[in-house]
Amino acid sequence: MGNPQNLSPTALRAKRARDLANANEPYREERRAHAQRVGQRSDSDIHHTKSGSWRRVSTSWNRANYNK
Repeated sequence: MGNPQNLSPTALRAKRARDLANANEPYREERRAHAQRVGQRSDSDIHHTKSGSWRRVSTSWNRANYNK
């Protein structure tokens, strides 16, 4: 629970409040629940799309900044 962005204490509290509010939005809770139902694996990540579909992608592809 550090402060890697070197934010002021006030800004850090506000950022944490925004992040928590965003994480607790209904669509995020549904996606987390779905990910738990289908089961996370150490070799892949689950991608949910706006259309409601989902797919597994390898962690090496997902975490390698493929779109940059």
